[in-house]
Amino acid sequence: VQLVESGGGLVQSGGSLRLSCAASGRTFSGYAVAWFRQAPGKEREFVAAISWNDGRTAYADSVKGRFTISRHNAKNTVYLQMSSPKPEDTATYYCAANRRVITADEGQYNYWGQGTRVTVSS
Repeated sequence: VQLVESGGGLVQSGGSLRLSCAASGRTFSGYAVAWFRQAPGKEREFVAAISWNDGRTAYADSVKGRFTISRHNAKNTVYLQMSSPKPEDTATYYCAANRRVITADEGQYNYWGQGTRVTVSS
């Protein structure tokens, strides 16, 4: 499956931004889809994940209550709604997928998008 992220850009702190991850080549059915992010000079970290089939979700503590991951079956797309972003959320955001379970372990994800950059201004 090929993943294409979009929706990144510049947003003010306290605003909102929605990232999209679209699948091509096949549907997300049976997959776990996650968002990771990597800030300059830092390691990539887990943000959120969703199980396509049953909608179960998981979040990093740093974004819980502010970000929401969701899916749109007909559009075969996963979203990351970023509400009240902070400057420390500035990073390149990557979509990833695997055919197992939702996990924060990036090594378990086989498919990755190219990333979309998000900059949060204070």
